[in-house]
Amino acid sequence: MHQDEGFPVSRRSVIAGGVASATLVAAPAVQAQTQGTAQAAPPTMPVTLKVNGRTTKITVDTRTTLLDALRENLKLTGTKKGCDHGQCGACTVIVEGRRINSCLTLAVMHEGEEITTIEGLGTPEKLHAMQAAFVKHDGYQCGYCTPGQICSAVATLGEIKAGIPSHVTGDISAQPTVTTDELRERMSGNICRCGAYANIIDAIHDVAGTERTA
Repeated sequence: MHQDEGFPVSRRSVIAGGVASATLVAAPAVQAQTQGTAQAAPPTMPVTLKVNGRTTKITVDTRTTLLDALRENLKLTGTKKGCDHGQCGACTVIVEGRRINSCLTLAVMHEGEEITTIEGLGTPEKLHAMQAAFVKHDGYQCGYCTPGQICSAVATLGEIKAGIPSHVTGDISAQPTVTTDELRERMSGNICRCGAYANIIDAIHDVAGTERTA
């Protein structure tokens, strides 16, 4: 310790004073942050979902995705959470006849809409034709992407039947047909890291009553 005459302040005293000042400055900020957290309760909203033919009313945080509402609130865990960024397609469900990535949409946006998950397509005792075809053609390996793949495949055939063209449709004024190129393009948003793509295409062709063209 060193003390100069006329300025009797030690280094230790300076450090202690600095710490005390910092504490005094930080304390109000921490207190305000704590109070802010307590006051900012997440907003919730009731929503009615028609899932797999069953109407259910739930109250959710308005930021809850449809995927989390299905899995966490309704316990329908067949729909899988993959990338959670809309890039892998594992969370695909069918809403009002159209397939969507349920991780990219909020539950409160689907008030009263018809939602079909993999649980709503078939049962272990009575499989949907697409589920049976995936089993027949071994269209899965680890199986994690399979629920999203099947929901997407069912909706894909519905899109073609409805005359909705894709990026590879040659004549967009004509009725699209079930070709391998159409299926590959329309299923490109569903990623299978195991590489079961060829068998998945065979399964969809089987349900459509068509054959692989390439």
